[in-house]
Amino acid sequence: MRHIFCGTDETPSLPITGLSEHGLVDWLAGQEANIGNWVTGSAWEAEPGTICLIPGPDGAPAHILLGLDEEDGLWEYAAARTRLPGGNYRLEDSLAPDAAGLAALGWALGAYEFRRYKSEKKEKDPARLCWPGTCDQGAVLNAVEAIFLVRDLINTPAADMGPQQLAECATQMAEEFDAEIELTVGDELLAQGYPAIHAVGRASTQAPRLIDLRWGDEKNPKLTLVGKGVCFDSGGLNLKPTSGMKLMKKDMGGGAHALGLARMVMGAGLPVRLRLLVPAVENSVAGNAMRPLDIIETRKGLSIEIGNTDAEGRVILADALAEADSENPSLLIDMATLTGAARVALGTELPALFCNHDDWAESLLQHGKEADDPLWRLPLWKGYRKQLESPLADLTNAPEGGFGGAITAALFLEEFISSSTRWAHLDLMAWNGKSSPGRPEGGEALGIRAIFDTIKNEFDADMR
Repeated sequence: MRHIFCGTDETPSLPITGLSEHGLVDWLAGQEANIGNWVTGSAWEAEPGTICLIPGPDGAPAHILLGLDEEDGLWEYAAARTRLPGGNYRLEDSLAPDAAGLAALGWALGAYEFRRYKSEKKEKDPARLCWPGTCDQGAVLNAVEAIFLVRDLINTPAADMGPQQLAECATQMAEEFDAEIELTVGDELLAQGYPAIHAVGRASTQAPRLIDLRWGDEKNPKLTLVGKGVCFDSGGLNLKPTSGMKLMKKDMGGGAHALGLARMVMGAGLPVRLRLLVPAVENSVAGNAMRPLDIIETRKGLSIEIGNTDAEGRVILADALAEADSENPSLLIDMATLTGAARVALGTELPALFCNHDDWAESLLQHGKEADDPLWRLPLWKGYRKQLESPLADLTNAPEGGFGGAITAALFLEEFISSSTRWAHLDLMAWNGKSSPGRPEGGEALGIRAIFDTIKNEFDADMR
């Protein structure tokens, strides 16, 4: 992180003052006339993310003004990182710890690049931020590393991020945090009782597998994370069109989110007994691929009729959720790039939250708002449950009709959860379709800071 941060507030650096449009008026009132004349003559009006360089007596920049929204400034500091010339900078104002943390996080996110496949470029002097005095450096770095991990995993092409490579990433993380890990691979899935994961992934040249990581004191409350790990989704025999298949390297985005969130939990040393389950498969086309109207068994004993082989994510999650639920965790969270219906309803930037526990859902929403990592709750509307019925099996994975698809997918998953288990399901895009400050086009982490803060608030005694 040396190219992002430098020292403390005492390091020689240029001050940055963050101002909203209303705050600018008050700030100018306290300045000397020459500074006011410069800002006014520059026609700078504190629009969010814009900067104004105020020169010193020698003409070199001596002070930076940064336009802020009325909210927290997370993405404005990301913009500043990309727009300022190289050198050291500091926040002029002493911010509250939460605000200082968001400013530092935004600055770091503005530095993200995925250059694994790019030729080496000549490094220019970067813009570095002195750590704000009120900032929790460890918490910021923990979040940055998790977000960068999620982005890197999703951005990596499927040729280099198949089920095996995703499992290797989890294994490396287990070694780093002294966690236990078990991989159930190929036909072992059948022997160990995961037939649905096997059915979806068996057509790939890379065998399907279940990643199962455990960490923390067994006496602590159980927190279980489940992530959809479809490393590439061709649609199976219900083949996707070209436009629909192009971005399907990101279909393991839920698994990437689960890995990133697990890293945050372990990195912070939260007092939980963590379990991470990621069914990792490639939904491919071959002679042994599952077919439309095949009926497959699941770990829970419920049978699924395959109405569409392109609705495979919920099928692999069925086995993983049944296993997760079997231990009666205190909290069970799954994350998945599950439905286009959620994107139609909420767009690409806002994950859909489904939750069977109102108080916990409200906590997730509130922490998402505070962290500028928003979620939006959709209902587990029981009236749509009948759409999951199949004449030949317990469930269908693809209800007829084009309405309420995100809800029926969540209701499908709920069939594998006990009513007594506190469960949340995130249906997310995991991708930025276009670049903006701190959010470059490509893989994106959505909602994990909101979830982490909610978990920390509930289980970390220091927060209560």
